[in-house]
Amino acid sequence: MKTYNLALIGFGNVGRCLVQLLLDKRAELRERYAMDWRITGVATRRMGWNADAGGLDAEELLSGGSVAAAGSKNTCGGPGTVRNWLAAARADVLFELSSMNPETGEPALDHLSAALESGAHAVTANKGPVVHGYHRLRELAQKAGKRFFFEATVMGGTPIFSLFRETLPAARLLGFSGLLNSTTSVILHEMEQGRSYDAAVQKAQAMGIAETDPSNDVDGWDAALKLAILANVLMEMPLKPRDIPRRSIREISAEQLRAARAAGKRIRMVARMGRAANGQPLAAVGPEELAPGDPLVAGDPTSGILHFELDTLHGLTVVSHRQGPDTTAYGCFADFINAVKS
Repeated sequence: MKTYNLALIGFGNVGRCLVQLLLDKRAELRERYAMDWRITGVATRRMGWNADAGGLDAEELLSGGSVAAAGSKNTCGGPGTVRNWLAAARADVLFELSSMNPETGEPALDHLSAALESGAHAVTANKGPVVHGYHRLRELAQKAGKRFFFEATVMGGTPIFSLFRETLPAARLLGFSGLLNSTTSVILHEMEQGRSYDAAVQKAQAMGIAETDPSNDVDGWDAALKLAILANVLMEMPLKPRDIPRRSIREISAEQLRAARAAGKRIRMVARMGRAANGQPLAAVGPEELAPGDPLVAGDPTSGILHFELDTLHGLTVVSHRQGPDTTAYGCFADFINAVKS
């Protein structure tokens, strides 16, 4: 029975769902994988950098109790904070779950680099470091003999990257299209039903899908970030979100949506990626009219959908329903298992 020391940077909704999942699956991990875990580090802006190699009380952390009550004996700070903290936690796996910086990926990029350099596996739900540092982190992981996994960055816990890594040997991805942002799908669906744009945004917010300021979603930035990750990882195309042409759904009127629906079609925010004849990337994010039978029409408005075209398969579609912090946490949980057993 191998016991792994787990350290978390960020303890919001995803972090809490992850710890609960670890508790719920503990017996199964022991029986099926002969492995156990203890949380030896938790770091947040509010709590600071807390570590105890002997283990923190996971249930106390979930109950909202203090880190001290959970058993922390060591608060790190000053120069080299993240590295000192990882050493104090004796971390085998780092979960980087902090807020995203879409411009540079920092400081999460440094956190993940420090983990790999210290001999820990690195798992993240943070899109920024994958967009801005994928190749660097992949090389660090290879050099250290550790794993850098990020399944939760696109479509939550849906197995996209592991699908290609483990089950599609020698298949070349020619291109893909997808609905990568459920906020825009819900807004456009509500407008089809007769709501104004503002009322549709409010509905998406009431559902817990849209942020207080949904600009990153409706203007295509969130979808562009995810498209850039997929292009970098699956097609070896070093795109940045700013390189991807974007159109906002703000330009779509209720009349256009109703006319499309009357014709049996749907307008959705689509992310597309392909290659030009000269091998250059062809990428775009924006509202498109989808005909009946298009694979992107499958699912409900909250679904995430990706359709892949490969040289070996002429169409492979993955649909994920009811995404949320619990499914994102599962992506991190699965990455943990796959990292330590590989």
